[in-house]
Amino acid sequence: MAPPVSTDTAGPRPRPRPPLEPVRWWRRPWIVPLALFSVTFLLYSVPPYASLDPADARLPIPETPAWYFPVMLVHIFGGTLLTVLVILQVWPWLRSRYPVVHRWSGRIYVLAGIPLVGVPALLIAPFSSTGLGTQVSNTLWAVLWSTFTLLGYVMARRRRFADHREWMLRSFALLYGIAFNRVVILLLLPLAILQAQTGAIPNTEAAITLAIAPASSFLSWVVPLLFVEWWIKYRGPRRRRRPVPA
Repeated sequence: MAPPVSTDTAGPRPRPRPPLEPVRWWRRPWIVPLALFSVTFLLYSVPPYASLDPADARLPIPETPAWYFPVMLVHIFGGTLLTVLVILQVWPWLRSRYPVVHRWSGRIYVLAGIPLVGVPALLIAPFSSTGLGTQVSNTLWAVLWSTFTLLGYVMARRRRFADHREWMLRSFALLYGIAFNRVVILLLLPLAILQAQTGAIPNTEAAITLAIAPASSFLSWVVPLLFVEWWIKYRGPRRRRRPVPA
């Protein structure tokens, strides 16, 4: 009796891929400096506003509109929460070991961030005390951050997780632009002082502040955003993928 003839022409089935090994914390050495930078920035920037007194604010508070300072406080305290949540979002070990924490912290980032950070930033941006350049920069920041954050959330809901990751990286870059602004100011300050000493601008603290503010405002979020775009294009996971042999 002849053996039965196989009708399976699909060929051998590929072996199932082994589960991904959780990313060890030491393989992402940037997470600790990022966390320390975040904590240092919050400890320096937030305490003056904890008293809820406009006189303790680091920046001049306009007298009108009357709602400016309360809305700014909402923006500052909301940004404090989001700065902490970003660490949970970009920590690979936590994301692989405790995905529930990653998902819920991401939902809080979006659902609390839009009303507590994005909208207040858009409201107070036109009243910046350092001129039109800073007002335009802050308005663009608020629009872009809100847009990137919402797109990241929509991509996650559609289960397009690669696109979700890219949009959220852009959102995180803009959020950290607030802290990076302090670094940019320190870099621009010697140039402004040199201009004041040569007579290009008045040699007063107010004039130096007005000279630095527009450039630092733009550079603080444009530079991190450009870095993230470079990372997504040349160094991100999509670029590191290898074809799986049959």
